[in-house]
Amino acid sequence: MKNDELETIIKRIDWEKQELLPVIVQESSSNEVLMMAYMDQEALRLSLETKIAHYFSRSKQRIWKKGESSGHTQEIEDFFLDCDNDTLLIKVKQNGVACHTGRKSCFFTKLESGKSISEVEVDTTQAYGVIDTLYHTIQERKNADPSTSWTAKLFSKGDNTILKKVIEEAGEFTFAYKDNDEGEMVYEAADLTYHMLVALAAKNISPDRIKQELARRFDFSGIAEKNSRKD
Repeated sequence: MKNDELETIIKRIDWEKQELLPVIVQESSSNEVLMMAYMDQEALRLSLETKIAHYFSRSKQRIWKKGESSGHTQEIEDFFLDCDNDTLLIKVKQNGVACHTGRKSCFFTKLESGKSISEVEVDTTQAYGVIDTLYHTIQERKNADPSTSWTAKLFSKGDNTILKKVIEEAGEFTFAYKDNDEGEMVYEAADLTYHMLVALAAKNISPDRIKQELARRFDFSGIAEKNSRKD
């Protein structure tokens, strides 16, 4: 597809209403709704060019190719624009599963009962890594009954409790370091990492953004990085 053709198609969207276009994703063979995501203009351009779904992640603050970590890509067979020109429906061939939990669809929890109506089909832990998997699990427990998990209890108690735990675990890690206790350092570092992820989840900040920031700092001296903050 030529650039001018792409631009003509992209301009059919009413971008003045919003910078991010809501996208409903449907399995072409069964019409099952798999997920809902967002595209900015560049993500839509990539999706049109490659016919592989690309989205803009609000938590990661970047464009991501669906399946870039898991390999569970979406081959786009059709694009449909709604009557208000501000929502897209795409029909896809889903390779693997659509949901990061390992389920076929992201819509598996009944609102009224809170019960899951589908089983995990794929173990995604290795594909996403333990940090991302833990972060997603923390996000899922945000609004759960506080009696069901420590994570849900932390969220129910609010920001002050979450921040106190981060400070507490950081202190315990420093004591383990001072005592030169390797096993305790590992244990406390894990506790600190978990509570930092809870704090990030409270603000909907994906750990992917931390990775992006660390990647940005490669070949950039620590002194220069510190000085750049003062400008």
